[in-house]
Amino acid sequence: MSRSRRSDNWGFPRWGGYGAAREAVTVRLCDRAGCNEKGDCPAPKSPNSPERWYFCQKHAAEYNSGWDYFAGLDKEEAAEREANETRDNSGYKEAAHYGWGGSGDGTRSRDEMRALEVLGLDSDADFDAIKKAWRAKAKEVHPDVRPGDEAAAKAFQALQLAYEVLRAAEERREWKG
Repeated sequence: MSRSRRSDNWGFPRWGGYGAAREAVTVRLCDRAGCNEKGDCPAPKSPNSPERWYFCQKHAAEYNSGWDYFAGLDKEEAAEREANETRDNSGYKEAAHYGWGGSGDGTRSRDEMRALEVLGLDSDADFDAIKKAWRAKAKEVHPDVRPGDEAAAKAFQALQLAYEVLRAAEERREWKG
């Protein structure tokens, strides 16, 4: 019968040989030139490409801030893509602050911002300026002024809808405040 060799470990791993069971760990560095941080944040090299850059957290944030998801698309295509991608989560109510348009103070909804765009106004226009712009533009394309002009009729309908959206929003604001 062979005798078992006595262990010198005594249950304490630190008494064993140092580094005997540990391999060197490879660390991928950030792909940004001159950066020596750990590159663990993948970022696409181009749209729909499986190739990735690997950045540190700081450079990944910098890269993503300049990323334009809708680059190369005109306004209608971008709106269509956005509608297709938000269609799948239609069962969930979108938070009210996601409907705010543009970089303003967040008091106007996306529909209001579109209506202001139709009227050719800035996001901080007050209701008197909205009325004035609506009257001036409506006089140019009113069906009584341009009878039989389809483009003018469509433009007038767009102006009417924009004004109604902004008027209803103004009434809601007055009622709340």
